[in-house]
Amino acid sequence: MRRITISLPDDLVVALERETRLRHSSVSAIAREAIEQRLGLPAGVPRDLAFVGIIDGEGGPSNIAEHLDEYLATTWGTDDGETPGNA
Repeated sequence: MRRITISLPDDLVVALERETRLRHSSVSAIAREAIEQRLGLPAGVPRDLAFVGIIDGEGGPSNIAEHLDEYLATTWGTDDGETPGNA
């Protein structure tokens, strides 16, 4: 597991600390859970990251850079947190 540092506004820090006390949990655990939920990831399950240029085994489309956002939305989900196949 990697360690990162983030900056949060004071009101968010207060809310996060309150949540740690209420749930008898750590800041890291609550932050991981919130990030997983926001990104639409199943808790604790690593997400596969394919090499974007190798989509079809033959090198993928030549214009993948132009359509990267669409490809990732189709493959990983949309901005609303839904992932393909999850209703």
